[in-house]
Amino acid sequence: LTSTGVRTVSSEGHEAEFDSRSLDAIADADPYPYWYEDADQPLSNPTLVRTETCDLCIVGGGYTGLWAAIIAKERDPSRDVVLIDAHEIGSAASGRNGGFMDASLTHGIANGQERFPKEIALLEELGIANLNEIEAAIKRYSIDCDFERNGVIEVASITQPPSYLDELRDDYLQLKSLGQKVTWLDREQMQKQVNSPTYSGGLWVHDRAAIVDPARLCWGLKAAAEYLGVRIYEDSKATSIERDGVGVLVTTPLGRVRAGKVALATNAFKPLLKRINNYIVPVYDYCMVTEPLTPSQLASIGWNNRQGLSDIPNQFHYYRLTEDNRILWGGYDAIYFFGGKVSSELESRPESWARLSMHFFKTFPQLEDVKFSHMWGGAIDTCSRYCVFWGQAMNGRVAYAVGYTGLGVASSRFGAEVMLDLIDGRRSKATETNFVRSKPLPFPPEPFKFMGIQATRWSLNHEDKTGKRNLWLRSLDRLGLGFDS
Repeated sequence: LTSTGVRTVSSEGHEAEFDSRSLDAIADADPYPYWYEDADQPLSNPTLVRTETCDLCIVGGGYTGLWAAIIAKERDPSRDVVLIDAHEIGSAASGRNGGFMDASLTHGIANGQERFPKEIALLEELGIANLNEIEAAIKRYSIDCDFERNGVIEVASITQPPSYLDELRDDYLQLKSLGQKVTWLDREQMQKQVNSPTYSGGLWVHDRAAIVDPARLCWGLKAAAEYLGVRIYEDSKATSIERDGVGVLVTTPLGRVRAGKVALATNAFKPLLKRINNYIVPVYDYCMVTEPLTPSQLASIGWNNRQGLSDIPNQFHYYRLTEDNRILWGGYDAIYFFGGKVSSELESRPESWARLSMHFFKTFPQLEDVKFSHMWGGAIDTCSRYCVFWGQAMNGRVAYAVGYTGLGVASSRFGAEVMLDLIDGRRSKATETNFVRSKPLPFPPEPFKFMGIQATRWSLNHEDKTGKRNLWLRSLDRLGLGFDS
């Protein structure tokens, strides 16, 4: 603690300064996902300890795997479906994210326009249809997950380069040209929606986004899958996959599954298919939740329409209200660990929580007495095009959908649906698109992967401060990597 009231903490070989208020606010927080503090968490399913046979085996019990199971049974109730997960359903990214459901399938309109300009209108149409199907399924299966379709506001700040506000206005004009319900908010209008002295404007996308309790959504989807007849095994990690006569054999530590077809939905975990290894990297994201706001604290920030919020720099924050009026606050740091390491130990990163706390109080100085109750982290499956991609193996008997890069709460259903289309040889509007047929550029091997990601993080931070893309980022743009988020 220095004479200026600032504590200095070492982070990755650098010195980072955090004020005492920001550190005190996280001192008593539980390093545990807030969403898991729920009495409705279901009992665990059995571990696979024998050989099972089925028509379709789904590997991975997050959103993609659960939606794949549900859609497969809805299409054909007689289809025998087995789902296996390495841990408990919803224990990884699907159950611990911020709970933002965005209709975009391409990680935002700008990224979609850059990569799929001829298909963007169709992809936006498919995205809204997908979100509508999610809402319908939540109602159909009576899933209690605090679903609120109030839209999302992308926020510009006075601390950002002026060009960022111009780019946000371009997004507004494009969305409006596509017939979407959007509202441009100037500084005064933005601060009437949510009161922060840092806001300079915002883009409110009304019906294309929702917020949800992500863990309870997982548990509800699990219950729906079981109701439809899906057999679910937990603590049953798939260790290998191989051809098995006319089918596929999936091996776990204590059992096996013989299946006609296999759908892989393993997110950021090491893929069973080696061909996917160079296409995705696990990036850790961190977030935190405040204690419930008092009526006076809530009144000081407004937020009467309860939209989800996200600011627009490369290193961005996302934040929202929970059902009991806490503020979930996350993002900014996106950490890749050398070799693509994935471990429960990496879900804890105090320096990221301290940095997020400091940013929170700069955004909402009127909440100076607020403390955080929970803080946690999790791995995101990131690819170089920032949105899901698909593929097949073993003569079409195996399909996969990975690479969501952080906006998978809604797009995972679309990913699952397309994965089933591919594995069943079913043509659709989606399967005919270049979006589905193409793949992102692969990442280089280590140590170049780590060096490149670190150089990119530094360059994105530099752009957020100056508004200028340096030579490294411009080179990536020319290569089609387009690191802009």
